[in-house]
Amino acid sequence: MTLLETGADALRSAELDPEEGGDALTLGRRIRERRTRMGLTLEQLASAVDRAPSQLSAIENGKREPRLPLLRALAAALDSTVDELLVDEAPSERAALEIAVERAQRGAVFRSLGIQPIRVSKATSDETLQAILGLHQEVERLHRERAATPEEARRANTELRRDMRVAGNYFPELERAAAQLLDSVGYVGGPVSQQTISTVAEKLGFSLHYVSDMPHSTRSVIDRRNGRIYLSSNLPSRDARAPILRALASLVCGHEEPRNYGDFLRQRVEANYLAGAVLLPEEATVAQLSDAKQQRQISMEDLRDAFAVSYEMAAHRFTNLATERLGLEVHFMKAHESGTLIKAYENDGVRFPSDALGNFEGATVCRNWTARTVFSQPDRFNPWYQYTDMASGGTYWCTSRVEKAKEGLYSVSVGVRFEDVKWFRGRETSHRSQSFCPDDQCCRRASSDLTRKWEAAAWPEAATPTSLLAALPTGTFPGVDSNEVYAFLESHE
Repeated sequence: MTLLETGADALRSAELDPEEGGDALTLGRRIRERRTRMGLTLEQLASAVDRAPSQLSAIENGKREPRLPLLRALAAALDSTVDELLVDEAPSERAALEIAVERAQRGAVFRSLGIQPIRVSKATSDETLQAILGLHQEVERLHRERAATPEEARRANTELRRDMRVAGNYFPELERAAAQLLDSVGYVGGPVSQQTISTVAEKLGFSLHYVSDMPHSTRSVIDRRNGRIYLSSNLPSRDARAPILRALASLVCGHEEPRNYGDFLRQRVEANYLAGAVLLPEEATVAQLSDAKQQRQISMEDLRDAFAVSYEMAAHRFTNLATERLGLEVHFMKAHESGTLIKAYENDGVRFPSDALGNFEGATVCRNWTARTVFSQPDRFNPWYQYTDMASGGTYWCTSRVEKAKEGLYSVSVGVRFEDVKWFRGRETSHRSQSFCPDDQCCRRASSDLTRKWEAAAWPEAATPTSLLAALPTGTFPGVDSNEVYAFLESHE
């Protein structure tokens, strides 16, 4: 079991997981059932626990999870206990049916259909709910039947993202491992230098070797027999620290050969996390972010500059610490200029585009989101700020920046719900947009006038991605040419 899996399992036992028993929907129904049994109105219960009725309504409808102090107050007001409220069993057969339908409507398969969910009320008959649930289960079955080998990777990725969400993207075991590495070399503060990272490698019994003939399918190669770490000599000196740390992560985290694609993805996430946790040490980073929050000036640019890291790494690291250490729920996304979502994380309720299996990566981002509108801005020096009103509910604020890679331009964006924007620099922006996706009329379908004029005359040749029909990379380390790697090690021994 990896460090990330251990941490996720521990947190899942303490948090409400929407995919498992004891989820927010079941809790909400149990609270509502006890309230109505005691003859209390929503307003009376809200007054008893000193909360707004709208907040309790969101909890009863499973749209918000109460924190422990509020959960204790609710239990006392309802003459119950926290344990009784958290029982993973619906209070009645009708409630179980409502929960199943609500869960189905919030799932990725239902959202991918673009159908407006129905409001489940007392007036909705059991037969109607059973019909909706039966149709959903059949559509879900058909999707599973169509799943081929690439779906294995997507399912593993979806499960991993779920674990990250449950944990608030914070893994204390990896934080401790990073702190121990820095302590071992006497780190005292400031940006972590490349010399410090080299010393960490030496402490672990490895020497660094920069070569010009790295196997094309690798970022680094570790020779465990001879205690060597090989990296490309083409790496910019400033960016060499992260590849070194990612290579060392396999040693620090005790990684073994991946058993499956899920193992491979978890190991990659752990390696990236450890690199960020070393380059932006937890206590120093939290101190800066806490000070910035107090001044209502949280900024990814300031974090980037303080620790001399890339903007993307600063944004990633912020998501690690935002929920656990700052009490902020956030989302992060990296999108290619074509509109393809490359990476995504959220625990603030934003609904990323996804496929029927719930996988974000590879989906198309709405043209009206900050991650897309930033590409049309002529000013690439300053960050782009924008509010977006979502069709799925609520307004989100994002800060975004465009960066270059060999694959082209991509945007890196960090965002929060409207109520949390008060802590961030850029909240005063007047830039605002609306998104109605997944409705095609939002940004994917041309206007009626253009469609009538061109649909019979246009015949474009698709620039088909080379990976469209490609099989999932195989091997112990997917996509790595083992013959090339072994020949490389032989030549350098």
